[in-house]
Amino acid sequence: MTTTTLDFTDLAARIGAVAEEHAADHDRDATFVTEAYDAMREHGYLRLAVPTELGGLGASMRDVCHAQRELARHDGATALSVAMHQYLTLVQVYRYRKGAPDAAAVLRRIAEEGIVIATSGGSDWLWPTTRAVPVDGGFLVTGRKVFCSQSPSATVVATCAVLGEPGEDAQVLHFSVPFAAAGVRIEETWDTLGMRGTASHDVVMEDVFVPADKIAGRRPYGELGAPLLAATVHFAPVGGATYHGIAVGARDRAVRSLTGNRGPMPLTALPRVHRQVGLMDAKLRTSWWSLIGALDDLGDDYEADAQTLAMVMLAKRQAVLSAIEVVDLAMDVMGGRSFFRRSGMERAYRDVRAGTFHPLTPEATLTYAGKVALGDPGVAE
Repeated sequence: MTTTTLDFTDLAARIGAVAEEHAADHDRDATFVTEAYDAMREHGYLRLAVPTELGGLGASMRDVCHAQRELARHDGATALSVAMHQYLTLVQVYRYRKGAPDAAAVLRRIAEEGIVIATSGGSDWLWPTTRAVPVDGGFLVTGRKVFCSQSPSATVVATCAVLGEPGEDAQVLHFSVPFAAAGVRIEETWDTLGMRGTASHDVVMEDVFVPADKIAGRRPYGELGAPLLAATVHFAPVGGATYHGIAVGARDRAVRSLTGNRGPMPLTALPRVHRQVGLMDAKLRTSWWSLIGALDDLGDDYEADAQTLAMVMLAKRQAVLSAIEVVDLAMDVMGGRSFFRRSGMERAYRDVRAGTFHPLTPEATLTYAGKVALGDPGVAE
């Protein structure tokens, strides 16, 4: 039996119902969305993108985006947490299709062992400060990683370290480290404006041994290189869909507040409110078309290169900025009631703003897209 996008969306809705029940408590206390992850394990959401021949559900990147939008409609923190695992799974699917010898084993472990992959990409980016020192058989890695979403539930972290002194001649190593490895610990530092349930704590590494055969990729210091290109190409659509879903939830909440149990408002009532609701829908539709259009242009046999990155990042930029605008409009439509925490709207207002901090930021996206269009992909800063 073939699984459809609708099936994946229904699965996300079941997880979302659990997440929504506990979202306010986790937001208030800045605690991890444990119940939602328990439901993900139970229903297979964490193996969503693993190909069926390797034990997964076989969701495409488009399917994952639809599912993430639905999940975020219920709780942004849950959706953003698992977005990190989902996009890293998609990276492994891409590597598997390109013939990477180790990718199938990673995907099987996701499906069979239930490993959950976190990332330190938001803190490392082009210029990691973590150091790798060569030793017999591998490297000793020491440093601190911030923004490690879902760290309480993750089993490995995909990360990187600079070999030698940081600078233009240095090399960056990409690898994964088990959270259970000697020298790895989590420091609970996550006390933030929004996305509080992601538990994006610091991960500290002190002389953590990484075997030489576990180095998945290398790149020059300060440059994207193949590992980061693959990561960002797959994060952009999944991340964009997640923030779009937060806005969809805010829009729906605002519309429900206007109709309630009274039935639809008279067509002649409050024309300004009608316009604001129409404007929300216009922004949501056009930003979603942007994301889906980018995936259509991407196709199935794509390359993680500069042109692809520019395209999907422009779509993410549109989705994120439109999501912020829609949440603002939803609060305007709902009025003073949106100011109460119990409304859920102020949580969406805080959560959606995190979208501007993920690489590439909205402004950096424009600069990078311009460089690519002019024939000089250069460095994405």
